[in-house]
Amino acid sequence: MSKPEKKAFEYLKEAFIWIAGCLLYATAVNGFALPNSIAQSGMTGASVILHKLFGWPIGLVGFALNIPLLILMYIFISKGSLLKTLIVSAILSGALDLMTWLFKAYIPVYQGNPILAALICGVLQGAGLGIIMTTNATSGGTDIIGRLVHKAIPFISVGKVVMAADAIIVIAYMIVFRSFESGLYAIIVAFVSSRVIDSLLYGMANGKMLMIFTEKADEIANAIISSSRRGVSIIPAVGAYSRDNKNMLICVARKSEISGLLKTVKSIDEETFIIVSEANEVLGKGFRKSI
Repeated sequence: MSKPEKKAFEYLKEAFIWIAGCLLYATAVNGFALPNSIAQSGMTGASVILHKLFGWPIGLVGFALNIPLLILMYIFISKGSLLKTLIVSAILSGALDLMTWLFKAYIPVYQGNPILAALICGVLQGAGLGIIMTTNATSGGTDIIGRLVHKAIPFISVGKVVMAADAIIVIAYMIVFRSFESGLYAIIVAFVSSRVIDSLLYGMANGKMLMIFTEKADEIANAIISSSRRGVSIIPAVGAYSRDNKNMLICVARKSEISGLLKTVKSIDEETFIIVSEANEVLGKGFRKSI
């Protein structure tokens, strides 16, 4: 495959991912959130409020609200990521209005247990946004507000600004719809969505790190390498209390491999001291090669 063909393939692949992600997100909003009066955050939440008050189309309003933010992004932040954000925002706008029409005309919405609806909504929204983020793209909205405020006032983090903006929109949603519970369900959606996004962005690279303190370092290292084919680093260590010379082994493995590795280590040295900790992002051979 030639270089132009590779580039064209990458562009098509990204476009497919954006469309799929936006459709998942729009399905969550129209099929589960709105029929069960679950508040929405971000520009979608603001669009739903305006839709409720004036009957304006959700997707189109969301895109219109993003335009001034995109202009400010172009002026003050970055021109490089503007095109992707603009395209994704436009696709999301079309997907929201398309799914609004499809759910009204052909597809039955879910109107039942609101907690179940919030959970499914969170999963679908997280999946949609997560796969979009894997291409280093974003749908804009409160993310841009956060970056703008952070640029103007550096000691205020982007996350805090986004959280505050989303909270204001959710509170406005609760007032317009006169439902306190809708805001509580929105918390469920936000939590589930964030977990799904993290799983999609970092889940494939998640692992555990073992720190093993032992006098049988070579024997244990060889056993780990032969049984799991995981790499091991040996670092000299001295006990602060006993002043005994030992070695510390460091090994990173997938969660499913930890139980077997612990059995291997304990079968060689019952007295070994082991620390198992989370490794949220692992890059390299045997894991993800790049972010």
